[in-house]
Amino acid sequence: MTSYPRRLDVLQAVQDLRDRTLAGMPRPLDRLIYLASTRDYNTGLYYHDGLGSRFTSEVACEALASCHFDVFRQLVLCPLEDLVAQLEAYVGSTHANPGEVIATWRKLEPYRVAVPLETDPLSVEFLHSSFRIALAILEARWKSLPSESPASPRPSRAQ
Repeated sequence: MTSYPRRLDVLQAVQDLRDRTLAGMPRPLDRLIYLASTRDYNTGLYYHDGLGSRFTSEVACEALASCHFDVFRQLVLCPLEDLVAQLEAYVGSTHANPGEVIATWRKLEPYRVAVPLETDPLSVEFLHSSFRIALAILEARWKSLPSESPASPRPSRAQ
């Protein structure tokens, strides 16, 4: 019997997280990056101050993990064109040099640590491949822009 109230608590925490935090993030990619950042890379446990104050830390952790997996699944299932658009919007939202962001993402592959722990390897590799392709498309688009555009400075040739 204790599983019903506990499951209900997790569902309430998921709804709270969606309503209060994730609703302000326009794209699944933004939500994936945010949710991954709430996970401790040493333990795999999630932490969120707001949820932790309204629910137990265990319930908050489960709610964050559930939302993380849901948004991961959304990205795995989205068409490549949508992933490119989300990545382009994300790069634009960083207010950093787009060429540098793209080059850094290609080198460091930060999307590798943004996947939930309990995901099947095929889905993980599929999303990683999609990110590599999306980054290549963005890089090609960015390099085709006029070279002296003040809004998007060109990367140095050292990159």
